[in-house]
Amino acid sequence: MWREPDIPYWRLSGVYFFYFALLGAWLPYWSLFLVDEGFDASAIGFLSAVLMATKIIAPSIWGWLADRSGQRLAIIRWGNLLALLSFMGIFISHSFFALALVIACYSFFWNAVLPQFEVVTLSFLRDRFNYYSQIRLWGSIGFILAVTLLGVWFDHFSLQTLPIILAVLLAAIWITSLFVTDVPVSTSRFDGHGLWQVLKQPGLLVFFLVATLLQFSHGPYYTFYSIYLEDLGFEPSTIGLLWALGVMAEVVLFMLMPRVLSRWSIRHILVFSLLLSALRWCLIGFYAEYVSVLVFAQLLHAASFGSFHAVAIEYIRRFFDGRHQGQGQAIYSGLGFGLGGALGALVSGFMWEKSPPATFAVAALACLLAVVLALVFMRKEPLGQRVPG
Repeated sequence: MWREPDIPYWRLSGVYFFYFALLGAWLPYWSLFLVDEGFDASAIGFLSAVLMATKIIAPSIWGWLADRSGQRLAIIRWGNLLALLSFMGIFISHSFFALALVIACYSFFWNAVLPQFEVVTLSFLRDRFNYYSQIRLWGSIGFILAVTLLGVWFDHFSLQTLPIILAVLLAAIWITSLFVTDVPVSTSRFDGHGLWQVLKQPGLLVFFLVATLLQFSHGPYYTFYSIYLEDLGFEPSTIGLLWALGVMAEVVLFMLMPRVLSRWSIRHILVFSLLLSALRWCLIGFYAEYVSVLVFAQLLHAASFGSFHAVAIEYIRRFFDGRHQGQGQAIYSGLGFGLGGALGALVSGFMWEKSPPATFAVAALACLLAVVLALVFMRKEPLGQRVPG
C-alpha cells in the first residue's frame, strides 16, 4: 500500500471508510425498512427523491461557503454533526411526512461532507492525483463490510434496528473528521476569473448533463434493487452479498485506475462506462431470475460507478482549480447525484409497480443518450495532461 509522509493517509481514509459504510447501510436496506413500515412504491420513490433533491442546491451552498470562508474542515464537521442531530428525529415518528422532513434536514447538512472532503483530499495530494483512488478505495471497503455484515444481521434481527445503526455511523464520520488537519487550497489559473467563465469552457456543461443522465439511470437501482431481489425470494444476506460484489469490483477498478488514466482519455473512459452501464440495467431488468446474470451485472458496477466517478473527479480537478474547487465538486454532486438521482427515484417510483423491467429499460436508454452527447460534444480532452502512471 502506498504511503507518503506529508499525507495523512489513514485519517483521510477513515472518513471515507465510515462515510461509505453509512451508504452501505442505507442504500440496500433503507428501502426494505420502508417496506417494513408499510409504504408503497410511489411513497418509497418520493422519499428517496427527497434525499437526492437536497443535493441539487445544498452542495453548492456549502461549496460557496467553504470557498469564501476557507474553513472547509469546520464546515465538514458542523455539517456532519447537524446531520446526526437532524437524523435523531427518526426516533420520534415514522409517519410519511415526519420521515420526509427528517430526510430533508439530515440530507441538507450531510451534503456538506463529501464534496468538500474531496477538495481536502485533493489539496493534500496536489500533483499526485493518481493516488486518489488508493485513499478512496477505503470508502469502498467500508461499504462492503457494512452491506455484508448487515445482510447477515437482518437475517436474524428486525429492520427496525436500522435507524440506530445509521445514527452510530453518522457519529463515527464526525469523530474521524476531528482527526483530519486542514490544508490551504492552492490558488491557480482560474483565480482571476468568475465561476461563469469556468463553466463556459467547451464540453464542461455537456459533462454535467452526461453525469446527470448516468445518475438518473441509477434511480431504480438505488431505490428498488433490494426490494426487487426480495420479491424474487432472495434473503437479506444474499442481497447484501450482491451489493458487496459490485463494490468489490469498484475497489479493484480504483486500484487499477492510475494505470487506466495513463493509457486512455477521459472521454473514452466515460463512453465505455456509459455503455457498460446500459448493459448492466438491461441485464438486471430482464434477467434478474438468473443468479449468474446478477453476479455479472454487479461486476459492471466497476464501470457504472467506479470508472465514471474516478474520471469525473479528475475532470472537475482539471477545470476547477484554486478558489472554485469546492463549487466544482458541489455542482457535480448537485446535478449528478442530486437532480439526476432525484428524477431517477421519482420516475422509477411511478413506473415500478407497473413494470420493473421497463423501469430498468428507461435507465438503459438514459445511458445511451449520454453516450451520444459525449461522442458528439466532448471531443476534446479537458485542460491539463493525462495522469502519469
